[in-house]
Amino acid sequence: MHTWHWHNWEGLPYLTCNLLTPWPHGFFTQQFWPRPPHELTHALQPEALAYRLQQVHGNTVLTPQEVDNHVNASDDNLALADGLISQRPLQAVWVASADCTPVLIGDVKTGQVAALHAGWRGTAAKIVPEAIMKMQSHGSNLADLRVAMGPAIAGEVYQVSVEVAAEIGNSIISHNEPEEIVAALHNLPNSPLLRDPEPGKVRLDVRRVNALQLEQLGISGEQIAIAPYCTFQTPEHFFSYRREREKKVQWSGIVSGC
Repeated sequence: MHTWHWHNWEGLPYLTCNLLTPWPHGFFTQQFWPRPPHELTHALQPEALAYRLQQVHGNTVLTPQEVDNHVNASDDNLALADGLISQRPLQAVWVASADCTPVLIGDVKTGQVAALHAGWRGTAAKIVPEAIMKMQSHGSNLADLRVAMGPAIAGEVYQVSVEVAAEIGNSIISHNEPEEIVAALHNLPNSPLLRDPEPGKVRLDVRRVNALQLEQLGISGEQIAIAPYCTFQTPEHFFSYRREREKKVQWSGIVSGC
């Protein structure tokens, strides 16, 4: 069983997971708002360089070099993407979330890390498998990866349309018809779907879909941890876009090693 721990930095709380113990990392709370990642990196590893993105609910995963190249070649301050993968030691990669799933990955052999923003759209587009393929192209083996999914909206309170459930379900089930996909999702053991009293609606556990994508790649359950916190149901610690309809976020970050 994976354990999660609360820590304090400058009197404010953030969360870590024992699965990611080899790397300085944290799932930071709303109490840190609006401090940016380059400040929060000081809580993890003051010597690390911080990288972040302008997130767009897609499945593009970039390296710090690609981020720097984009910023240097354009007028944009930030590159458009939803995932970052480190290339060398002391790179802190960050993602923001306010109900979507923040995913931090570390490779125990190479020290390489990744930070991903996996909302329902990014999950439907398989951002986590995309990132893992990119890590493999940089020398990672699946058995060496450790994946922690941070606080996000829980299935029991995340109502979506059957169409959205079918779109995200299509990432793990290869039926053609939306009704068949949704029925197959309901029949899975520990299903990511819960029934909803409203016609045409279901409740969706996005983190569970990401876990199923990982398992289909051949990553074992022991390599995956899911935080026991729901952003919507934990207002004392986390922003929830569904709850507040405000454009506020909490940051999650991890620093590469080796």
